[in-house]
Amino acid sequence: MQKHDLAIIGAGPVGMALALALKDSGLDIVLLDARARGAARHDPRVLALSHGTRLTLERLGIWAQLPVTAIETIHISQQGGLGRTVLSADEYGQPALGYVVAAGALAAALDDALQAAAIPVRDHATVIGIAAGADDAIVSLADGSHLSSRLAACAEGAVAGDDHSVLVEHDYAQHAVISVATPAASHGGRAWERFTPQGPLAVLPCGQDCAIVHTAEPAAADALMALDDGAYLARLQSHFGDRLRFASVGPRTRFPLKLRYRPNPVGQRTVWLGNAAQTLHPVAGQGYNLALRDVWACAQVLLRAGGDPGAAETLATYARQRKLDRNGTIRFTDGLVRLFSNAVAPLQHIRGAGLLALDLLPPARHFVAKRMMFGARAWP
Repeated sequence: MQKHDLAIIGAGPVGMALALALKDSGLDIVLLDARARGAARHDPRVLALSHGTRLTLERLGIWAQLPVTAIETIHISQQGGLGRTVLSADEYGQPALGYVVAAGALAAALDDALQAAAIPVRDHATVIGIAAGADDAIVSLADGSHLSSRLAACAEGAVAGDDHSVLVEHDYAQHAVISVATPAASHGGRAWERFTPQGPLAVLPCGQDCAIVHTAEPAAADALMALDDGAYLARLQSHFGDRLRFASVGPRTRFPLKLRYRPNPVGQRTVWLGNAAQTLHPVAGQGYNLALRDVWACAQVLLRAGGDPGAAETLATYARQRKLDRNGTIRFTDGLVRLFSNAVAPLQHIRGAGLLALDLLPPARHFVAKRMMFGARAWP
């Protein structure tokens, strides 16, 4: 049986980032991925990266290789109600509030760095179970083989046989319809988050185009997917308003939206990261940013501890350090969806007043902006 110090399950942007953060640790690391090598390079999604995420990707040595689009301002509003606020990078002395990148481009840069660091990736390796013991975790694969690792890091989705009873789940009864639209005029590095009774609509600058995240109830999402491009473009424009005109729209995809998280991201000889630890609503674009903060903190705890990476006290330290940021970000995104995705008249007035207060009160606006850039702990 092969023996390793750290087995990372999932070679997506989370698992690869963890391996790179630990490349000089002296640990024997292997990544296990159910897909073919490099499959993540073809991920069609678009990711919103915070300023804090940029700092981490710079530390990992891949930022310069990423074709990113800067978000210089964020316009936040609600449909059918008063109140709006604008966040600007100029107020914080930063080149941008955040960035937009194709998930496939991020995966390619991480994969290239893994190859340069000679960190092995075992592809077509579907994990069907993890049996944690006192000294190691036995990882079982679909091909009948097994390996031993002092720490198993689950970094992508669920593992067969995992205990789902420990998960907290909430179905938002919403689907995200994803597309790329070409604006009639330059987006000017501006992003829009528009809250509607059907769910939030995000328009993100992506190259010369705009990435669209159009949230709707499942039946409404069915109808949106059934429209031809011209009819959908008209529907999108009507839903968004006239702050930016769209000239054309590309193919659409969709996925259901749920909140799913582990209150405790560690167990015996095991740590859960990324979507294996928490899956968030895409509102405010916090998913990968929270995951990368988890990854960096986990790597730093392992580096400081030395010795056995799966020791119970080491994992407990990681969980304790990440509790505030994880819980705060989960509550923040969940609260936004619950507060804004409805047409209740009193709440509409409260929302408008809140957006107006953010616009008029710089300390409140700075509080929101800094946490969007750095997380609940406003690090570094």
